[in-house]
Amino acid sequence: MPADWEKDPACRQSGAWLTIGSFDGVHLGHQAIIRALVAGARRSNSPALVATFHPHPAKVLKSNGAPFYLSQPDEKDALLHALGVDSVLTLRFDRKLAATSAQDFIRLLHDQLRFSCLLIGYDFRLGAGRQGDFDLLTRIGAEIGYAVHAFEPQLHQGRVVSSSEIRDLIQQGHVHQAAQMLARPYSLTGTVVHGDGRGRHIGLPTANLRVWQQKLLPQSGVYAAFAALGGQRFPSVINIGSRPTFYRQPGHSTIEAHLLDFNREIYTQHLRLDFIQRIRAEKKFDSAQDLMVQINQDIQLSREVLAHEPDPTNLPA
Repeated sequence: MPADWEKDPACRQSGAWLTIGSFDGVHLGHQAIIRALVAGARRSNSPALVATFHPHPAKVLKSNGAPFYLSQPDEKDALLHALGVDSVLTLRFDRKLAATSAQDFIRLLHDQLRFSCLLIGYDFRLGAGRQGDFDLLTRIGAEIGYAVHAFEPQLHQGRVVSSSEIRDLIQQGHVHQAAQMLARPYSLTGTVVHGDGRGRHIGLPTANLRVWQQKLLPQSGVYAAFAALGGQRFPSVINIGSRPTFYRQPGHSTIEAHLLDFNREIYTQHLRLDFIQRIRAEKKFDSAQDLMVQINQDIQLSREVLAHEPDPTNLPA
């Protein structure tokens, strides 16, 4: 049955249903909006559209150069389409767009998309000075013919689900809690490249992953994870960090995956790592032999952790 707000005459018009936002990570809060958007659009025989931004407004307005994103643009697009969205419009966010008033922006968007219903999050703000809140957008909608519905925040264990909260969890290594807010494991996707060969030299071959430089990395340490490759997934142990046992001066963080019971060459191939649980912090060992003793313990613990993981959801990571 349609919700009460869907009985607004504007929602029964033939125009598209639209939601606007950054949607970084496409977490549980985003998913609630998208599912309502798709369901309402289907009932009214209208397209379900998402207008999103790249770069993320925070990257532009706060001049944030550090790795930041929970999802690459193509990952976000795939997640939104997996939820049933018909089309994703990615708008380039720059200083000019940031200076555009909420009224000018929403009227221009309405001229282009002719949407009849606009769905937004509880804390949504649009336009210069963040003046485009629910009340202003509703007043404009009454003038030009669209209805607005705002969604309450999604809570997980009493905490509001948000992209910033998930970023904090990942930076602290709490990938299991982050996965609960994402409804899927946090992942890194990239190309397998040649490393320095140390893993193979000590009898532990690893796949070194080159990822998008703006993708947020979990806190340095050792993780139990699944590696997705060619439609299959393999239990894995991941190390993120500067490998202090071998290098005195910390350098840039590397991402090394040891796929368990796996012996194929996969250089240049596309690999996705789904992080399940942080096993331990990265540390310096007195010798490569001591390191191998610890790695064997990490492998055993990872096997135990991963053995209890359910099959992945249908949402792409």
